[in-house]
Amino acid sequence: MKNIKNELQNIIIGDGSIGSTSQLKKVQNFLRRNEKTGLRSKEQKHFKSEEKVNLINFALKENLFYSAEISEDKFISAGAEQRVYYYDDFHVIKINDSIFYESWFDYFNSLLIHNYFFKSSAYELLGFKVINEILYAVIKQEFIKSTEVADLNVVKQFLSYNLFENNRNHDYVNRSLGILLEDLHDENVLSKDGILYFIDTIFYLTPEFFAESN
Repeated sequence: MKNIKNELQNIIIGDGSIGSTSQLKKVQNFLRRNEKTGLRSKEQKHFKSEEKVNLINFALKENLFYSAEISEDKFISAGAEQRVYYYDDFHVIKINDSIFYESWFDYFNSLLIHNYFFKSSAYELLGFKVINEILYAVIKQEFIKSTEVADLNVVKQFLSYNLFENNRNHDYVNRSLGILLEDLHDENVLSKDGILYFIDTIFYLTPEFFAESN
């Protein structure tokens, strides 16, 4: 577990790119530096508004805006945090405004952690898009077609084996890593031929994550 924590800390705190997630890491690096130079204000809404302006300027400078049309004809589903569309025969795209996170930095941390644990359903950043004055990240992910409903007891067993303790409803905590994993209901975990695919995860880091491993 110590090695896992060291690897995750390097992903979150380090400056290097990580293979196919390099675009994600590029944005996360910027947001991390931005957070250091402009400490979060007591008024979280104000901080996130400033962060949005900085992120838009960065995306313009780095040519990270997604220019392709996102057609409503390809709409699949929507939740509180995102909308999902067909991209091609093998992928979907998801547009997310980071509403479940206190900051865009926290959102990109969550994406990077997801890609570490769940490579079979890894996220790829295609860019950003502003729709009705709301900033969205445009994420591509493999399209998983479930063959049966995911058994949430099996999900719990799988996560327990990996030291994620079910602390309430569909929420989990890994105390040794200092990571929360939330909202794993049966729409966010799919089962295909008996194999679980975690397609929508919400990770949060606790202060314990940044503590040195023993």
